[in-house]
Amino acid sequence: MGKISTSAFSVSIDGFGAALNQSLDNPFGEGGMALPGWMLKTRMFHAMRGQEGGSTGVDDGFASRSMENIGAWIMGRNMFGPIRGPWPDDSWKGWWGENPPYHAPTFILTHHPRDPIVMEGGTTFHFVTDGFHAALERARDAAGDLDIKIGGGVSTVRQYLRAGLIDELHLAFSPVMLGRGETMFEGLDLPELGYRLIETAPTELATHVVIGR
Repeated sequence: MGKISTSAFSVSIDGFGAALNQSLDNPFGEGGMALPGWMLKTRMFHAMRGQEGGSTGVDDGFASRSMENIGAWIMGRNMFGPIRGPWPDDSWKGWWGENPPYHAPTFILTHHPRDPIVMEGGTTFHFVTDGFHAALERARDAAGDLDIKIGGGVSTVRQYLRAGLIDELHLAFSPVMLGRGETMFEGLDLPELGYRLIETAPTELATHVVIGR
């Protein structure tokens, strides 16, 4: 069985993993696109979008590691898209176009049922309405010996952290302050939950921190 991890999750230095007012034009909330700036410049991200160039080095190394050995993904409804409440129709298929970057079964936490969506490149979106434990069991069945990635957003990562179900968490602290948004750590006692610092690596664009159990 592989590990359960969250990787390349960008957080502001004042502890927010997303800004407020997510919309189609602002997937990270208003002003939130400053958070993943470190990743957008990497060679890995350029290659993922079919582009040449991009930076190498520590940031690119963490970005590349974040996409390795993955057999299944789990993400929250807000990470899948800005639509709230019942699905109005089947037109929304995620932010990423016809070939999302996941290339594995991807389980979306939601209160509203929807049929699976088969995309190009091996990604199938499955919609799970019976809770985060059920999503994890389905992800385990799908992943086999490979890893399960908890992709986000903030509330989804917090749920799995609070339950002690994440084996390893890589946070990239971006040198920006949001002031308000979705807080990453409020109410979480990470040492009490058994987490410890494993690795740190500062760069010009982010400070990478890895914790684990």
